Amino acid sequence: MANGQWYPPEWPERIRALAEGTLTPVTPRRAATVMLLKDTDATPVVHMLRRRTTMAFAGGAYAYPGGGVDPRDDDHQIRWAGPTRAWWADRLGVDETSAQAVVCAAVRETYEEAGVLLAGPTPDTVVGDTTGDEWEADRAALVARDLSFAEFLDRRGLVLRSDLLGVWTRWITPEFETRRYDTWFFVAALPDGQRTRNASTEADRTVWIRPADAADGYDKGELLMMPPTVATLRQLIPYDSAADVLAAAPARDLTPVLARARLENGEVVLAWPGHDEFTKHVPTGGATA
Repeated sequence: MANGQWYPPEWPERIRALAEGTLTPVTPRRAATVMLLKDTDATPVVHMLRRRTTMAFAGGAYAYPGGGVDPRDDDHQIRWAGPTRAWWADRLGVDETSAQAVVCAAVRETYEEAGVLLAGPTPDTVVGDTTGDEWEADRAALVARDLSFAEFLDRRGLVLRSDLLGVWTRWITPEFETRRYDTWFFVAALPDGQRTRNASTEADRTVWIRPADAADGYDKGELLMMPPTVATLRQLIPYDSAADVLAAAPARDLTPVLARARLENGEVVLAWPGHDEFTKHVPTGGATA
């Protein structure tokens, strides 16, 4: 293939069914993912993980730490620093309880999959090394959903640092997908004293990489990625530091990006508004181009 764009093999058939009106879309689940950044002498680098090739969805694709919202984080007021829940609700386009849950998902998934925790004992501090046995036991309990993130923060006496996050963009999984997510993409800088590690059971490797290098790897077909990953990498390239990225986040347009499929001249045309590079033409016979 010309680039590293990943498409599930069942997409052509489902796209045709959606275009013909015989497919009922699945309701998307709320989710969050985080582009974790750190500065180097030349340019910021972003933390990415490669999904195991055995994964049913996007196996072998590079992505950011992320996952679904835990409904238990909707209904428990946690210790909170940074912009208010009302501010986040307005920014995310949801109610206040949902805003807390989405932000919690961003922080929790970064901890679960990268070992980095955007929280501290006070509103202006961040925890240090989180690699000890007790930390690992709590992280494993979060992954297993035996412990909610709100309960974890309470147990540890921690304040969630929402001020360390910026929300960057929002993508909704196409209507023809069997698993759909309404995903907010966040940006954050690696806190001083913390380090990333491959803590995810879904990934076989992690890398710190310049956004331009990752995008170039995709263009050459060397790195497999989904459209939102490539699009956000390209958007990060102009910035000279993690601080610059975070400073730009409040002005970002959060209109959801949702792929559209239509029948045209004997083929299905799949397009993401505003992202022409991902347009896909699917002949009605089933082959892709």
